[in-house]
Amino acid sequence: QVQLVESGGGLVQAGGSLRLSCAASGSIGSIDRMGWYRQAPGKERELVAAISRAGSTVYADSVKGRFTISGDNIKNMLYLHLNNLKPEDTAMYYCAAAKSGDYNEDSYYWGQGTQVTVSS
Repeated sequence: QVQLVESGGGLVQAGGSLRLSCAASGSIGSIDRMGWYRQAPGKERELVAAISRAGSTVYADSVKGRFTISGDNIKNMLYLHLNNLKPEDTAMYYCAAAKSGDYNEDSYYWGQGTQVTVSS
């Protein structure tokens, strides 16, 4: 089992910045990829950014150039730096972790989420 705990969300004005953190514990050795997802009210959950154990990253087109995902393997931490925030970035942000070869989101490990609200 893997436990994920997010922190760092909050209320920020458009154009502002936040840093989200995700603390991972448990069977970390089984994890191959970690990422950040978000879900806004009335919308489907979407992948924001992901990073593999090898360090390769992917981003949603809507956040490219504004958000940066990074990890600290020593501290078992995952981060998401959110810059130039827009009101449409308002959502609950979730940290997720996946085992090698597992691409079924239903079987990912999930955190409880941290709310990001961007005012215009």
